[in-house]
Amino acid sequence: MSGRKKIIFITGTRADYGKLIPLIKALRDEQEYEIHLFVTGMHLLERFGTTALEVLRENDNVYLFNNQSSASQIDLVVANTIVGFSSYVEEMNPDMIVVHGDRAEALAGAIVGSLRGVRVAHIEGGELSGTVDEMLRHAVSKLSHLHLVANEKAAVRLERMGESPASIEVVGSPDIDVMLADELPALSVVKKRYSLVFSNFAIAIFHPVVTEPAHQAKHAREFANALLESRRDYVLIDPNNDPGHKEIMRVYDDLLQTDRIARYPSIRFSHFLTLLKSAEFVVGNSSMGVREAPVYGKPSINIGSRQSGRASSPTITNVANGKKFILEAIAHISTQKAEVQTPKHEVLTEFGDGKAVERIIDTFRKPRTWKIPLQKQFLD
Repeated sequence: MSGRKKIIFITGTRADYGKLIPLIKALRDEQEYEIHLFVTGMHLLERFGTTALEVLRENDNVYLFNNQSSASQIDLVVANTIVGFSSYVEEMNPDMIVVHGDRAEALAGAIVGSLRGVRVAHIEGGELSGTVDEMLRHAVSKLSHLHLVANEKAAVRLERMGESPASIEVVGSPDIDVMLADELPALSVVKKRYSLVFSNFAIAIFHPVVTEPAHQAKHAREFANALLESRRDYVLIDPNNDPGHKEIMRVYDDLLQTDRIARYPSIRFSHFLTLLKSAEFVVGNSSMGVREAPVYGKPSINIGSRQSGRASSPTITNVANGKKFILEAIAHISTQKAEVQTPKHEVLTEFGDGKAVERIIDTFRKPRTWKIPLQKQFLD
């Protein structure tokens, strides 16, 4: 084992794990690295599908840590994760910690790494969103030593934040690698696994907006009523566990007891992508609607402020919260005779070309990556 670089990935959600797994698998095949996973957050909550079981089935060297209950606030999640992850890092003595995106667990991982003198690699820093997630993402970047970003726009933002250009690598998003791979399961397999009987369907996901707590229940009701009144079939995936998710779930429990709604706490990322490829459109406020859906040329209805400034594409229709606006957008999509086909090269220029994992591994192979100073300085 001597000479091998020990790398810890921290994952707290079904979404970040789905994006990290191609990189984890590829690094495991390399002789130079010893890979470990710190699994926490939503993964351990039964209400969200206990997705830790999936992680355990697919990986060795997995450590489970329960950092919350279903009612925990984000600040407490960060604090609890720091306590658990700090002890784990002290025991493991890694060479690098890899974090992804903008979640509380990523922030905790970056804090522990920066304060314990362990290099932190941050995937998908420098991006924009419309809620507290953006603040978390930028905070993670400032605590990280290596930035593995999706595009040049993100790289420029990080440089404006005082990060050294030498620490920034434009690699693309690993989830695009999964999307463009030939290994996705067949639609028949996915339908059987999830007992889905719809021939034609749309995908609906509506997450809490932490910065708009007073309006959460109202917006959820407007969303649910729009789905009902559209008289279409939907694959509905429960929200993440941010504060406000209980209000959304109560609305679903009250209003969406219908055969036209197939509701799931979680769907495996590869299986979800198969459904996305087959869906008529997507609706909600998930990043999936502005990042993944356009790659497949799928129309998406992006509701509210949660993804403000995140991405633009001819396939995306931005609407305000409100049943009227959502129904108008659904009706517009329904009258189109064909999907809006966005040229793939235009979309992939923004978020990747399917070679992110390859570029990240090339970055890890460079000796200078492991010599990036642990003491950071702001560059004017």
